Amino acid sequence: MRPYLTFVYKCTNLGVLNGREFIRSVRKLARKRGLSCRMVMVKARGKGLHVTIYLGDRLTVVKDRRKSLGPGLLDAMCKQLGLRRKDL
Repeated sequence: MRPYLTFVYKCTNLGVLNGREFIRSVRKLARKRGLSCRMVMVKARGKGLHVTIYLGDRLTVVKDRRKSLGPGLLDAMCKQLGLRRKDL
C-alpha cells in the first residue's frame, strides 16, 4: 500500500472524517436500522456548501462535504442525530 493511502486509512480510523464520508456512514446506518435518511440543501439560507441531513425525526447540518470534520464537531453532529461515534 502506498504511504499516502496508509495515512488516509489511519486518519479515518481515528475518527477524522470529511463531510462526504459522514453522510455515507449515516445513510448506511439508516438502511441498517430501517430509518429514513434524506439530505436537503436550502438555497434561501444564502451561499455555501452546508447541507441539512435528516435521520428519522432528528437533523444536523454538515458544514462542507469536502473538508474534514474535527472531533468536537463530529461528536456534536452525532449527538444531534442520536448516534455514538463508534456507530459510524
